[in-house]
Amino acid sequence: MYSSQLLKGTFQTIILKVLSEHKRMYGYEITQKVKALSNNEIVVTEGSLYPILHKMDEMGWVTAERVTIGNRTRRYYSLTRSGSNSLKLKIDEFERFVNTMKDIFNPSPA
Repeated sequence: MYSSQLLKGTFQTIILKVLSEHKRMYGYEITQKVKALSNNEIVVTEGSLYPILHKMDEMGWVTAERVTIGNRTRRYYSLTRSGSNSLKLKIDEFERFVNTMKDIFNPSPA
């Protein structure tokens, strides 16, 4: 598993990406999908997930919908158009960052 410090800056991007591939998801479902996609290398705890989802809701990147199933109420999250646009920008930014890190770790001979 990766350190929480390393992952902290990528959680929004990861969550937006997972939501972009599904119509709507509830919190536990998001955590399990991230865990599965990363082969158990990235674990998003509920303590990390919900503050991020609430912030993204405030920013208009996701919408939340309460659905009652039996005796349980679940909050489902869906990506908005603004969230989709933000995801594209975040992926571009992350790819530039990774390339910069590669340049630092493996500089071209001068």
